[in-house]
Amino acid sequence: MSCFSCFSPHRKDVSKVEIDNGTRSSAGSGRGRGNSNDSECGRGKGSNGQKNVARSFTFRELAAATKGFREVNLIGEGGFGRVYKGRLDAGQVVAIKQLNHDGVQGFQEFIVEVLMLSLLHHTNLVTLIGYCTDGDQRLLIYEYMPRGSLEDHLFDLSPGQEPLSWDTRIKIAVGAARGLEYLHCKANPPVIYRDLKSANILLDDEFNPKLSDFGLAKLAPVGDKTHVSTRVMGTYGYCAPEYAMSGKLTLKSDIYSLGVVMLELITGKKAIDCSKRPGEQNLVSWSHPFLKDRRKFVQLVDPLLQGRFPVRCLHHAIAITAMCLQEQPTFRPLITDIVVALEYLASQSHKPDPRKAGVHSPFSASPSQQNRDVVSQDSYCRMSSTSI
Repeated sequence: MSCFSCFSPHRKDVSKVEIDNGTRSSAGSGRGRGNSNDSECGRGKGSNGQKNVARSFTFRELAAATKGFREVNLIGEGGFGRVYKGRLDAGQVVAIKQLNHDGVQGFQEFIVEVLMLSLLHHTNLVTLIGYCTDGDQRLLIYEYMPRGSLEDHLFDLSPGQEPLSWDTRIKIAVGAARGLEYLHCKANPPVIYRDLKSANILLDDEFNPKLSDFGLAKLAPVGDKTHVSTRVMGTYGYCAPEYAMSGKLTLKSDIYSLGVVMLELITGKKAIDCSKRPGEQNLVSWSHPFLKDRRKFVQLVDPLLQGRFPVRCLHHAIAITAMCLQEQPTFRPLITDIVVALEYLASQSHKPDPRKAGVHSPFSASPSQQNRDVVSQDSYCRMSSTSI
């Protein structure tokens, strides 16, 4: 990445990075009110306000933490390499990702990940604990996420594994959107995630989501620039069409990817599934007829939910998803409006049917709830107007 050109691919060490979110105006400061996207974002969740330090580990320490990188501690494998569960000397359980020297991702992505996660801190972003650059070894150490990734709970469930409930799916969507909102609106300059997918959304014990894997992240265009021209990277099925065809990358590219993840949460289907028959392999293409006809919305829903979902919330969730998947990026909604709309859905998911509960309106709980609902409906209207 040109923005980190001062780091040579041949450099053998990365100095420790320490950022105090409360005092520094930077990508992780949570104070980026002066950035060029304030007029678009308008609001945003701040960082968690903690002081974060990414420390350097020796390879010997990490080998000890994983018992020599034994297969029994292997918890995942991807383009970067293998991921192991380990325990540090202090007793902290961590996830250790080891660069595969023959893999598709290399040292440049390693540097980007270290820098990004050293500067960016939010409840819905995974925490980078440290890194290792001993010799030719390249490893990253993260907080351990016990529930694994979102895709582990959506696809190919093992016998007896409970499918995600509707409320949990909306909760995950809200958290992922909040993480994206932080990158787009609070980071200074804004950050394009570029690799939002279910495999990169990790879950803690309570199914709170955190975005992970920032090796492909890019700084967003500022000033008069409308996009970043770059080599097409990411995962097929999640990439926005304009980015896949021309390499033109914008913040709205992430919005499209979020729409694909939303579609996966609703349907329980993979973005790309080559085991399906032709016409059903690409989830977005397959869903188009259903997204255009409200009478067919229910046919999109994951059968594993067994009808346990509020129909009204489903209609709103599908409407949000369809807006995110607009072909033209300018018609896609802003991440701030998406977050407000999803938060509204999350607040409604646990509400009983007013006809059964004997109340006249779902907005009669409290003045504060009424105000939040009005704001949510206003954001929903703004989203709808941009999709026409």
